[in-house]
Amino acid sequence: MGDAADVIVVGSGPAGVAAAVELRRNGVERVVLLEREADLGGATRHCSHSPFGMREFGRVYSGPAYARRLAAEAVRHGVTIRAGYSVVSLHEDARLTVACNGVVSELEAKRIIVATGAREASRAARLLPGDRPVGVLSTGALQSYVALHGLMPFRRPVILGSELVTFSAVLTCLRHGARPVAVVETLPYALARAPASWFPGLLGIPFFRGAELLDIQGRARVENIRISHGGNLRDIACDGVLVTGRFLPEASLFLNSGMGLAQGAQAPAIDQDGRCANPLYFACGNVLRAVETGGWAFREGRAIGAAVARDLAHPVAVQRVAVEFAPPIKLVVPGYVRAGDATTGALGEFQLRFTARVRGELSLELDGVPVWARRREFLPERRVLVPMPAGLQAAQRISFCFREG
Repeated sequence: MGDAADVIVVGSGPAGVAAAVELRRNGVERVVLLEREADLGGATRHCSHSPFGMREFGRVYSGPAYARRLAAEAVRHGVTIRAGYSVVSLHEDARLTVACNGVVSELEAKRIIVATGAREASRAARLLPGDRPVGVLSTGALQSYVALHGLMPFRRPVILGSELVTFSAVLTCLRHGARPVAVVETLPYALARAPASWFPGLLGIPFFRGAELLDIQGRARVENIRISHGGNLRDIACDGVLVTGRFLPEASLFLNSGMGLAQGAQAPAIDQDGRCANPLYFACGNVLRAVETGGWAFREGRAIGAAVARDLAHPVAVQRVAVEFAPPIKLVVPGYVRAGDATTGALGEFQLRFTARVRGELSLELDGVPVWARRREFLPERRVLVPMPAGLQAAQRISFCFREG
């Protein structure tokens, strides 16, 4: 592959492409984008619906068209693209072990950005009960069938979940000849915000909140599910079960890298510029906290790409202060703050998630002094943004606190 790169970006979804393009815009010469699939775009390649790209490109795209636009942007800005490359391991000295067409080799760079995205939890990970017939799929598998092979694997599925991706799955089904017979959520409320959560009802699709899946039944393929709802048992005839949401960061590369994972996030721990514990590595996009929209990931990738360009030009000493928190707060991104640096970081806000539906006061304290607070109801997996206050980099202790009531 020639000389070592200035920056290697791992993953070509919206965050990875945006980071690579921004590096080139900032004058970084040798930017290499690695993608394990044959085409760029990440999960958006499979999303055969809109809207994508309005804020990034000023027009609305379907998922596949958006993926093609991302690829075109990478080419237009002179990013070196290496498709079909799977990263096997990360090494301490900004070196990657990669595999391509059965050949294992190593690539080197001055900095590496990991933007490997997220994946949905499988049926096995969710411990779903019942038989094991054909017809139980994730949203990603469904969209791959439809977008890449032109196949719809069922006609009358039940959809589990109520995250934003759930309603994307409903739309995918309807556009390709399937009509969901029900949407089932274990919580008593939808995880996605309105108006997305109104979607099933507007289409006449029953939406069972607070329902427990008791059984999946079928011999050759799914024939029926049984749920408990409102104290009653209900059988729903169907020919498939679509398992949506409960995303997990695709962070397996970090497990054996020595860099570790952030508290609560199952994702790499970063500072306000996306820098990992090893300062030669950065991360951005949904590998940090599953899951945000493609537009969010794109903007974050662009910001962290610019931060990496600055770091190449003017490396900084890395002294980090951990951001402290406890349940019901699930995660905080960034999980560290680079101390003693007055420059503005790539991430101007903390991003928080909660584990459960709670009401009370969330506050940010610097060295024990509250500098920000908000009292309201917080829902699980909903993004909560907290601005980074002045004086943050001088603090010796940074803490998020939650008091119910």
